[in-house]
Amino acid sequence: MAAQPKGPASYFPSIEAKYGRSIEEWKNTLRDSGVSSHKELVEFLKTEHGFGHGHANALVQHHLHPEKWSV
Repeated sequence: MAAQPKGPASYFPSIEAKYGRSIEEWKNTLRDSGVSSHKELVEFLKTEHGFGHGHANALVQHHLHPEKWSV
């Protein structure tokens, strides 16, 4: 049995299902957004793409600190 993802990655299946793009596509969108702080990126996802706070926070956390969260 595969280990359950922990941390931000535990949200990834829900994010992909709800917002219709792969995590890699969303990370590219964050890179191309023109903003870099955690708070700004969370707000970008919420206002421009309709993310809920938890999903936006998880994606941004993983995007900014991938070394901390292995998938």
